[in-house]
Amino acid sequence: MRIDLHSHSNASDGTESPDEVVRRARAAGLDVLALTDHDTVEGIAAAAASLPAGLTLVPGMELSCRRDGMSIHLLAYLFDPGAPALADECDRIRQARELRGRRVIERLVELGVPLEWEQVEALADGGVVGRPQIARAMVAAGVISEPSEAFTSEWLAPGGRAYVSRYALDPVAAVRLVRDAGGVPVLAHAKAAKRGRVIDDEWIAEMAEVGLFGVEVDHPDHDESSRAHLHGVAADLDLATTGSSDDHGELTGHRLGCERTSPGVYERLVAAATGREPIAHGR
Repeated sequence: MRIDLHSHSNASDGTESPDEVVRRARAAGLDVLALTDHDTVEGIAAAAASLPAGLTLVPGMELSCRRDGMSIHLLAYLFDPGAPALADECDRIRQARELRGRRVIERLVELGVPLEWEQVEALADGGVVGRPQIARAMVAAGVISEPSEAFTSEWLAPGGRAYVSRYALDPVAAVRLVRDAGGVPVLAHAKAAKRGRVIDDEWIAEMAEVGLFGVEVDHPDHDESSRAHLHGVAADLDLATTGSSDDHGELTGHRLGCERTSPGVYERLVAAATGREPIAHGR
């Protein structure tokens, strides 16, 4: 069984529609795919309606967290999307993301970049507006040659000329919210040094104390030493380890299934959830 537990559609910062994501997943030979858009489950219904035969969909989300100025991402699986506390926090995060996007564009315009909010909103195609859409708009404006160039101190990285912080949950509070909603929380790409500062082991231990299920170990942004370290942390804290592509379509290169989760861990994850079940073709 080939299982990928981290992917994005244009409901957040991926480049393709949910129906195209599940089609590509099956074409890549996957049996199970989690759709985990940022702070939203808006793409789940469309993905489920287009699910190809042989593919199981795990409804999920990547929840935005922050501590000491550091961005932290928590993967949440199989939670009840109607759970009031979690739904309210997601609404608050999405509103903060839009406000931050507008302020970033204002700063870029002050720096001479010819952008308008409507351009970025069109790239989001009804999904969550974030820095990836702004980066794509900067490419279209001829300011940079590829989206990755926007995420530097020159532009949108923390401390950059157009960087704007925004509201996000403390990761310990986020773990509690996901568990209270019947979901299963897994810490995403905790040691991805290429993204900047990495998450302290002590913070992972704090999250484990309140119900963290696992850590994403096999991820394209983790080198071998980071993977080995996380395996050790997970063993010490009795956490599961997952593997995922974190595919964003064209932004990352089409890489669904490049990293995978073992069937045994997947079975444990499903058993730990009380919010909802995976969705199989025809259900």
